[in-house]
Amino acid sequence: MNQTAETYFTDGCGRCAKGGTPACKVNTWAAELAALRALVLEAGLTEECKWGVPCYTFEKGNVVLIHSFKEYCALLFIKGALLKDAKGILIQQTENVQGGRQLRFTDVREITKLKSTIKAYLQEAIAVEKAGLKVSMKPTSEFAMPAEFQSALDQSAKLKTAFFALTPGRQRAYLLHFASAKQSKTREARIEKCTPIILSGKGLLD
Repeated sequence: MNQTAETYFTDGCGRCAKGGTPACKVNTWAAELAALRALVLEAGLTEECKWGVPCYTFEKGNVVLIHSFKEYCALLFIKGALLKDAKGILIQQTENVQGGRQLRFTDVREITKLKSTIKAYLQEAIAVEKAGLKVSMKPTSEFAMPAEFQSALDQSAKLKTAFFALTPGRQRAYLLHFASAKQSKTREARIEKCTPIILSGKGLLD
């Protein structure tokens, strides 16, 4: 996985073989990513790298991420659910995403047009972090436990101990990852692949 913010903009997150090649998604959105990066840095945030992507922090608190997808690139406000969203433009990726909200872009001209709005949202997000506000999270116990993973936990006390020793956020990430697979075989394959990572005490995106 990519370890620095700087190399993300040339080589991507490093999670797949396309990293550092013309096929990497960061190359699709190079101009847009550069424009978003400039705006975030102008807001006075500190640039770091977390989960393989650029993460911008205020006094070590995560405020916003920059990331790329096949169809778009985006700013992800970590506590976006707490923003007023006066323009009604923030997007909740899926119904299971609790705090994060995206601003999506497919053209650098969209960023230019929304420049003042993006700046305002960044300042509001910084204010939220300064105030120490927290997103009210749904308890992990309310997330569906796939039968295949429950079986794996029942069969391995070591895996069960390691999983429940993870932070609630990491637990939720695994549960959502497993549950999002439509077929049982796919869920089993994901669980098998993730088991060593869980046992090592790491999260899905660490």
